[in-house]
Amino acid sequence: MPWHVSTVLKSMNKKVALHTLGCKLNFSETAAIGKQFITRGFSIVEFSDHADVYVLNTCSVTENAEKECRQVIRRSLRINPDAFVIVTGCYAQLRPEEISRIDGVDAVLGSNEKFDLFSYLNDFEKKELTCIYTSTKNELDHSFGFASSTDIDSRTRAYFKIQDGCDYKCTYCTIPLARGASRSLEPEKVLEQFRLIVAQGYKEIILTGVNVGDYGKSFAIDFYHLLKKLVSVEGDFRIRISSIEPNLLTDEIISLTLSTEKICKHFHIPLQSGSDKILRLMQRRYTTEDYKTLITKLNKLDPEIGIGVDVITGFPGETEEDFQETYNFLRDLPISYLHVFTYSERPDTKAISLPDKVETAERKRRSTLLRILSDKKRFAFHEKFIGKKERVLFEEADDNGIIKGFTSNYIRVFHPFDNLLQNEFCLVTINKVFGNYCNASIEGENFSVERLAV
Repeated sequence: MPWHVSTVLKSMNKKVALHTLGCKLNFSETAAIGKQFITRGFSIVEFSDHADVYVLNTCSVTENAEKECRQVIRRSLRINPDAFVIVTGCYAQLRPEEISRIDGVDAVLGSNEKFDLFSYLNDFEKKELTCIYTSTKNELDHSFGFASSTDIDSRTRAYFKIQDGCDYKCTYCTIPLARGASRSLEPEKVLEQFRLIVAQGYKEIILTGVNVGDYGKSFAIDFYHLLKKLVSVEGDFRIRISSIEPNLLTDEIISLTLSTEKICKHFHIPLQSGSDKILRLMQRRYTTEDYKTLITKLNKLDPEIGIGVDVITGFPGETEEDFQETYNFLRDLPISYLHVFTYSERPDTKAISLPDKVETAERKRRSTLLRILSDKKRFAFHEKFIGKKERVLFEEADDNGIIKGFTSNYIRVFHPFDNLLQNEFCLVTINKVFGNYCNASIEGENFSVERLAV
């Protein structure tokens, strides 16, 4: 009997549960892992359900991400003490020995190895620990594990990995250590897979990577020209750029985005600090003036464009004055929301040896203030759209009688559930803001907005 047939037969009726920590790129890669199990006869269940195998795809950006990893491992073993537990991803790549010491873990696979999991594991029986990872950065540099979330997600939004790794040397970041140098999926393969994703019925394709704007360094095509090719593909879809560095968001990309409905009017643009002193310590590639000029230009071109911002607070050397500079800088910018990160010391980074550490309690206080500012920014942005018509892509899930969706500029919308709205673009009127969400109505409807309060 061929080995692959034998493997499928042994796996029939077995269940695997997948859990993702970290970025959108990790979600696309978890789906690629899931496909390996599906093709071998496994069924995928929720991570909270009883499963034969649990796979945790990890993040190592912050200490909290690693702490959560350990908690999730213990949680899976409480559900099924006999389950086979696999840990992979960035945390597994950087500190495999640390994970291998966690009681109950059966396999630790690095960043490359997760894309060929069944080459290392097959019977999933608890015995000796398997710990396999790419040991050198150079080995990581030249591999590209294909990943798209289409294999295990709903047919609404697909995460599509087009780039991996990073050549930047930000002093706080472990990603270049975990994922290697910047590299991209070949343009022909991007187009081939993109057309397949559209043909499968996905209406929003989120382009993911560690540094998406760096796409195509080794090819005769950059990110802008790739986008031009993608928007020329026929079909009813839109593209969302997961995140793009401010120095890589060119006038050409902005102009293309504003000229077509096939690219979302939404940019997530990392800032990290509103203090030039801290930006230099972080080894970022722009100044606050550069960033302000970019955001002001975007807002002038389209005041309704959604702009998200990453910010880190509590970085070594960040005084109260530096923090206030960051707070005021963000307060005065025409942005939509913040993703706030409390600085966390990461092994093997330059920042860990920098002087003038900020006390943990003070880091948390500053993070809280920035998150409150984010809530205010989001509310003010949403409020501008009350009474306006927006095009929403509704998702597939029925959440207690509610269906959710996103506008192009990343406003989260609620509406009474209707299965005819699932995975459809629909013109709605924004009625009222509820926290981080809005409710909406379709022309001719009459319903109580209070029903949608969150």
